[in-house]
Amino acid sequence: MPTMKAVVAAPVGLHARSAAVFVRAVTDTGLAVTISKAGAGRVDARSLLQVMAADFPQGCEVELSIKEVELEGALGREKAEEALRQLRELLESQGAA
Repeated sequence: MPTMKAVVAAPVGLHARSAAVFVRAVTDTGLAVTISKAGAGRVDARSLLQVMAADFPQGCEVELSIKEVELEGALGREKAEEALRQLRELLESQGAA
């Protein structure tokens, strides 16, 4: 399962507008991405309600992951890793704010 860590940079964390921007970016990848933080379970990053309810504040380290089932061969894995890199960049910029 491809995974990548990121730190939420948005001043309000992943709440309301910043969460909506993030969820839209996840949905645009076409992949089943999950997001989690230490001490909490994974939530579907395509669900605005689940992302907002999970409470990812500013400075929170999160783990993004994609199930292997979603991937087909090396090209699928490359697509997944690139998608995770882009999502990490979004979370670590003020762009998600």
